[in-house]
Amino acid sequence: MRNPKQADDLSLSHPGHLADGFVRVRGARENNLRNVDVDVPRDSIVAFTGVSGSGKSSLAFGTIYAEAQRRYFESVAPYARRLIQQGHNPKVEMISGLPPAVALQQRRGAPSSRSTVGTVTTLSNSLRMLFSRAGTYPAGAEQLDSDAFSPNTAAGACSECHGLGVAHTVSEESLVPDANLTIREGAIAAWPGAWQGKNLRDILSHLGYDVDVPWRKLPRKQRDWILFTDEQPVVEVTPERDRVAKPYKGRFWSAKSYVLHTLADSQSAAMRERVLAFMESGPCPRCGGTGLRAEALAVTFAGRTIADLNAAPMVELAEIIRPTAGLKEAGTASRRQSSGEDNEVAVAITADLLHRITVLLDLGLGYLALGRATPTLSPGEMQRLRIATQLRSGLFGVIYVLDEPSAGLHPADAEPLLAVLDQLKASGNSVFVVEHNMDVVRRADWLVDVGPRAGEGGGEVLYSGPVAGLAAIEESVTRPFLFDDGGSTSGGTSDGGTAPRAAQVREPDGWLELAGISRHNLKDLDARFPLGVLTAVTGVSGSGKSTLVTHVLGEVVGSGLKNQAPQPAEPDDAGPATALSVGPVNGAERIHRLVTVDQKPIGRTPRSNLATYTGLFDAVRKEFAATEQARARGFGAGRFSFNVAGGRCETCQGEGFVAVELLFLPGSYGPCPVCDGSRYNPETLEVTYRGKNVAEVLRLTVDAATGFLADIPAAARSLKSLGDVGLGYLRLGQPATELSGGEAQRIKLATELQRAQRGHTLYLLDEPTTGLHPADVELLMAQLHGLVDSGNTVVVVEHEMAVVAAADWVIDLGPSGGDAGGRIVAAGTAASVARSRHSRTAPYLAAALPQLATS
Repeated sequence: MRNPKQADDLSLSHPGHLADGFVRVRGARENNLRNVDVDVPRDSIVAFTGVSGSGKSSLAFGTIYAEAQRRYFESVAPYARRLIQQGHNPKVEMISGLPPAVALQQRRGAPSSRSTVGTVTTLSNSLRMLFSRAGTYPAGAEQLDSDAFSPNTAAGACSECHGLGVAHTVSEESLVPDANLTIREGAIAAWPGAWQGKNLRDILSHLGYDVDVPWRKLPRKQRDWILFTDEQPVVEVTPERDRVAKPYKGRFWSAKSYVLHTLADSQSAAMRERVLAFMESGPCPRCGGTGLRAEALAVTFAGRTIADLNAAPMVELAEIIRPTAGLKEAGTASRRQSSGEDNEVAVAITADLLHRITVLLDLGLGYLALGRATPTLSPGEMQRLRIATQLRSGLFGVIYVLDEPSAGLHPADAEPLLAVLDQLKASGNSVFVVEHNMDVVRRADWLVDVGPRAGEGGGEVLYSGPVAGLAAIEESVTRPFLFDDGGSTSGGTSDGGTAPRAAQVREPDGWLELAGISRHNLKDLDARFPLGVLTAVTGVSGSGKSTLVTHVLGEVVGSGLKNQAPQPAEPDDAGPATALSVGPVNGAERIHRLVTVDQKPIGRTPRSNLATYTGLFDAVRKEFAATEQARARGFGAGRFSFNVAGGRCETCQGEGFVAVELLFLPGSYGPCPVCDGSRYNPETLEVTYRGKNVAEVLRLTVDAATGFLADIPAAARSLKSLGDVGLGYLRLGQPATELSGGEAQRIKLATELQRAQRGHTLYLLDEPTTGLHPADVELLMAQLHGLVDSGNTVVVVEHEMAVVAAADWVIDLGPSGGDAGGRIVAAGTAASVARSRHSRTAPYLAAALPQLATS
């Protein structure tokens, strides 16, 4: 491997403190890194750049951070080490000058709905203490411990909903959808079908109930007992109309008891899914959806309960506590020692709360509430919350390794983030960022460019030095996007990024119009989406973009399509699922198919991978089964699946690795000692196709497999689509758990691209450029324009101004986030939106449009 070009003014050949201020990496071989040597300065902001899959994350996270973590664990007692989730030992010869490191990676919020913005930032702890020590209690009430104000503790959780705030109940309407039917005709739809349903009906007959009159004509007392009783009488039943059958003892279950029992105890997902349809979910009637006991809700601060403050956006919460916090500056707190909202404890807690909330406001997160569940947050929002927590920690001399801190951020929100990175550096820390946003890269002190390409075509450090020096590195794929004079083929933008444009702005061939949309912060909104063009929906974080596109548009269009189930209400970018209200919809009849391409994982276990998800592995297994070796041994296509018994290694059950438990040492994972990570047994691996066994084929990259499997049509189509969206560096068998959200989204898009087009399809994509190098963005946009040119409609939620500038139509939401957003502030062509005086997107979009940037 060639040595990276290093800046002369900071050469390691010079002795002294400058040389000592470097992290020196020697012989890094993690993933695709090719025995890399590189020197990176401490006490600086260092940007790691390169196309997706080039090896930049392997260097920053897989090598530098992993080695810092390993050294820390070596200093921990063996017993304590068992309690800590550890990473891997990086493949590197030596790293010197390495301080402790903290990693802030892009990942979705925790799966538990009990995890909230308040718990992640620990702000909820201070708020609970405030109510406990300084709240206004009802006359005669005893002071409550802080745990009593948490829905996640036994002392505070509502006894009805156990602190979740949501009650799952049944009603007569949900259990009996058609009251004109008789019980014999199936009025109680929630009851099981077949023999079980007949059994319950026969039991009712023996108990004296009339099963042949319309349900609505039964007395109320009888209807309530049949549906809701907890009694389970056992009677001797002789099956009706089958007098030959022997009598049996039958136990009665009310419809409610049957539904709850099935949900709690059934092992059948299909049965649980069936009975869920007969339940109604809503705010818990006992606690009003707060998850708290009545005693806690009786305590107030500034006239509000803790549930009120948890639900308020942080910008509003700051204003509520500001008067009390201000008493500290006024010096009046010490004179007010008695209990009350302005005592010394209240002033101290509110002053600390206000200081910590202000950091979050500066990061553009003021629209979030402390009670917002973390599963509803984007990876970018989660990372900014963790950055704010680190700012308060006051650590010194630490390397912070950040994974695309600007991902998912509107350009207006990126500015305060850059200020925070500068603050971390000013506090005596080093900031290493893996980044694709060229504005962030330009602000760095040092740049490490990895490449030149992805996968086997990458893994080299092309340059390490001050940012300006990259202009001389012709092999760098990053260079054209970082410098305006770099010579991009598509035309530069203000951020150095580019995106292919259509030959000219397309004219819509119709409109999809939705009136009176109400959901989350969208209030009685009217929206028009042009058909047959590429539309970009923009706006600052929390303005309602994902709610409008992914959820509202997806639900409305999906519910009107034949043979396509409507999308269920899910937690989205503005909180837990809420009912959608929408008025007249026009133009939906023009759409024949809906495809929503999101960043959710393609699988949650290593058994799911690129080859299985796209379906190309089915074609590969058939080819192996058709070989003479396989036919002679009687091996079918199933023999070559690692997910079923037969061909897989039974030691690791086809996973390729096993858990290693060590006495007094932490457990870890290692390659299966029997199959050496191949996933298959020796007999299966003896069968080859063109000289490779099935495990070796799964180890091929998409690019390598494109030639190897070229004459297998089904596989070739999938591989071409994957290559077209820039995923040629991924291995066919790469586990789903190793894929980023952006990679998962592009795999889904590639899977759609390989399918035969039929009818007018509406494609909805939520930030498809997240995690993409500008060069990869060009590949992706070429595919999206191709979909439109084929007669389809594409709608993308997007922050990347180069992509927005290349769209035919732009809808900008705002003007701010949360309750201050949810309105369309501008709509039209990119050029017209860029001239809007009311849009926060306009100045950034104007800079990205060549005709406006130069005017």
